[in-house]
Amino acid sequence: MRTGQINVQTENIFPIIKKFLYSDHEIFLRELVSNAVDASQKLKFFAKNGEFKGELGNLAVEVILNKDEKTLTIRDNGIGMTADEIDKYINQIAFSGAEEFVQKYKGKEGAENIIGHFGLGFYSAFMVAEKVQIKTKSFVDGAQAVQWESNGSPEFTITEIEKESRGTDIVLYIAEDSIEFLEKARIQEILSKYCKFLPVPVIFGTKKEYIDSPEGEKDEDGKIKRVAVDVENQVNNTTPAWTKAPIDLKDEDYKSFYRELYPMTFESPLFHIHLNVDYPFNLTGILYFPKIKENVEVQRNKINLYSNQVFITDSVENIVPEFLTLLHGVIDSPDIPLNVSRSYLQSDGNVKKISAHITKKVADKLAEMFKKDRADFESKWDDLQVFVQYGTLSEEKFAEKAKSFSLVKSTDGKYYTIDEYKEKIAALQTDKDGKTVILYTNNAEMQYGFVKKANERGYDVLSFESPLTPHWISKMEQTYENITFARVDADTLDKLIKKEEEIPSKLTKEDEDKLKPVFENSLVEKEKYTVQFESMSASESPIMVTQPEFIRRMMEQQRMGGGGFYGAFPEHYTIVVNSNHDKINNVLKASEEDQSRKAKQLIDLALLSQGLLKGEALDSFIERSIELV
Repeated sequence: MRTGQINVQTENIFPIIKKFLYSDHEIFLRELVSNAVDASQKLKFFAKNGEFKGELGNLAVEVILNKDEKTLTIRDNGIGMTADEIDKYINQIAFSGAEEFVQKYKGKEGAENIIGHFGLGFYSAFMVAEKVQIKTKSFVDGAQAVQWESNGSPEFTITEIEKESRGTDIVLYIAEDSIEFLEKARIQEILSKYCKFLPVPVIFGTKKEYIDSPEGEKDEDGKIKRVAVDVENQVNNTTPAWTKAPIDLKDEDYKSFYRELYPMTFESPLFHIHLNVDYPFNLTGILYFPKIKENVEVQRNKINLYSNQVFITDSVENIVPEFLTLLHGVIDSPDIPLNVSRSYLQSDGNVKKISAHITKKVADKLAEMFKKDRADFESKWDDLQVFVQYGTLSEEKFAEKAKSFSLVKSTDGKYYTIDEYKEKIAALQTDKDGKTVILYTNNAEMQYGFVKKANERGYDVLSFESPLTPHWISKMEQTYENITFARVDADTLDKLIKKEEEIPSKLTKEDEDKLKPVFENSLVEKEKYTVQFESMSASESPIMVTQPEFIRRMMEQQRMGGGGFYGAFPEHYTIVVNSNHDKINNVLKASEEDQSRKAKQLIDLALLSQGLLKGEALDSFIERSIELV
């Protein structure tokens, strides 16, 4: 036996590891299991290259929990270590054996599969253990098995021991403040989270499995009985779909993998993209397009980032553009740099290249789908539009490509690109200033009357139900020349699409001045409304409630975030009185008492049509209407 001091710069390294090295103590298990997988992968590599001629056997990593002895053991049958290697890789902190290995064997087949980059990974054990033992035997012929032990101070001991098989046992004596890691369910949870797709089998205890009775026993119905047996509980799938070539996978394989990733999700994705790049960086993965409707936030953080099949994080904002965080799936790249905890991503050139590549790949896939089968693409558009709009708003390169496949839907259910739609409506919906006015509704049911009036005039109306509409239409107005969007209830049609001709008014200025206070006094919340008279066709409504496009759009952007005008746009509407309607003329000719009653009824009807009549005002309207009947 010999003792010594771990080669560290300060005696306080262990408290630092315990408190600050990793943001989450559960990471220790990922680190230790990953190291054990590394040891197995290295042995496989040596066997391929002729440096190991023995029997590989069944390479696996075992996680063994002993609650009575308060220990957790991570066991592998990989390359093991000699006493000298323990000195080099364990006693000299921050010297990564994996990194040295990759450098030495760079360019040789299989070397890139060593997980590596782990640095201080082993020392994460001291976050949860009061004492750690390494029992190890190298794969080299004639190697002496040794045990390394430390209680978390810089002192350690190395002892020669008897150990029959090659490989390493890391034995953690769990500290009193970390007894949660002696619970089977807690360990299973961590393994499922971080080790679900490691490339070497990871075994944790046993599980019940039902098989046909070996003795052929039968039940009352004469069927072979099913009996429960204990089998190894393998926590991982060693060959997940993204590690396979796309040519070897069918559509059902991709759907099956989606269910494996998200067992609690019942909806199937719309389609997928298989990433497979080995130059100028390494990137594999599968991204799925989920059905995105109203709730954008719920869709986030469903992309899992892996490094050589080791789970790193599901916060990938620094790896992919923000709009791509709406996608689901897996990205795996050993080229993404990680800090010591591997929980927080650092930004560098490779990350930017990867981000740009994924954006291009997604845009190309959508463009290909649109070109190949437009009818199918249109059938998916209602689920895709939020994603495409988000990308258009947040990523300029994507926005440029998206112009070819971004669609708008008319209220009659037909789909168009902006260019196609502009050409369709230009003849009728171009105003006197040469701008093509695109009318839209974001609630065809609530704005039914306005849509109907527009259609009767020969105008077409688009249906927008995306929560990003206010931002997106502003972006489109900047992108395309001479188009402007106006919600169909933003003003009267004559104001929305101004023509050269004007309709003369039947009311004089004096008539309007006389009627204006009558209508104003009929309003309950006067501060929310402005009354104005307009000369319209007599076939239009007597009174319309509109909300100016600019103010309403700013309010909607404000609610969605990003408008930049918080608090600047209080709710406000315009009461538009049609000076050419017979009902308005009747109000003018009525007695003072009748004027008030008739004006009140007309205004309440207009407010009711917009869902703005509520509470006491609505109740009064109903009672008054019953009396009139």
